[in-house]
Amino acid sequence: MSSDILTKKSIGTAMAGRMIAAAEAKAVELGIPMAISIADESGVQKAFVRMDGAPLLAIEVAVNKAKTAAGFGIPTHVWHDFIKDDAPLALGAPHIDGLVVFGGGYPVKAGDTVIGAIGVSGGHYSDDMKVAEAALAAVS
Repeated sequence: MSSDILTKKSIGTAMAGRMIAAAEAKAVELGIPMAISIADESGVQKAFVRMDGAPLLAIEVAVNKAKTAAGFGIPTHVWHDFIKDDAPLALGAPHIDGLVVFGGGYPVKAGDTVIGAIGVSGGHYSDDMKVAEAALAAVS
């Protein structure tokens, strides 16, 4: 049966490369070295760069931001408002391995379908968001 097999859309290597280049350019403009992770629709890393001088811990945070955005199909900064007034979620969400609840991760969509995600870390989350948004603008 055709319902037994799924066809998925996924971010391609060329798009991932364009996103990395646009994100790096924005990070250079801001003067902040960043770690930039592009994930496929399943949250598996597709492309990555750690700019010279980016903090080591930014690697893990960028990867987790991309996984969070791909896995839930929403930007990571949305999580804060989602959980802040819900005590069980606010207490439980921080214990979910790899979940990031502050800005810098965005899903990449083709129409309404999540085809990948970007995660950026290295500066304040508001700067991470600007870098990720520049990458999204380069492919929209």
